[in-house]
Amino acid sequence: MPSQRKTRGPGRTTRDDWMQAALALLIAEGVESVKVLRLADQLDCARSSFYWFFKDRGELLEALLEYWEATNTSALIAATRRPSDTITQALGHLYATWEAPGGFDSRLDFAIRGWASRDPDVRARLSACDDARIAALAGMFERHGFAATEADVRGRIVYFTQIGYATVDQHESAALRASRGRDYVTCLTGHEPREGDLALAYAAIRDAPKA
Repeated sequence: MPSQRKTRGPGRTTRDDWMQAALALLIAEGVESVKVLRLADQLDCARSSFYWFFKDRGELLEALLEYWEATNTSALIAATRRPSDTITQALGHLYATWEAPGGFDSRLDFAIRGWASRDPDVRARLSACDDARIAALAGMFERHGFAATEADVRGRIVYFTQIGYATVDQHESAALRASRGRDYVTCLTGHEPREGDLALAYAAIRDAPKA
């Protein structure tokens, strides 16, 4: 029996349904594919349902950008401010956020970067977020006794290394990735981690969904 589509009212779908479908398309195919009709087909509902939640496609795209800013950027900045006894523990907390489900979404970040390459307004917002993230990382190093100029450079190294690491997508096993953790942190901070400093990061790596 063919499915019956609801042609009026928001009851068939929720705003979050549209957002999640749009995010999935943005990540998989880029912003050009985020179209109302395409989303309605995926959600098996009438296109008119979209307009119960968004004025137009532009409002949806703005909501996607706000979601990215509120998740990726806010999650990273919050991680740099977690109470930590040492810089190595602080970096362990940061990496846990990068690895844990619901933390920093690298795939979404790459999708935004692709979008920004074709849209100057999005590029400006991306640059502002990059600056805020690097400033937060530099602040993390400063709070652990590093001079401001060195803290800035170390923050940049941590950020650019992680972005590049995710871009290469090496498909490492969790065991191999975790085995390199201590050496990475030692190289990035100049200090060897204490026992337990990387526990949250190791747990996040272990519990991450398999590719």
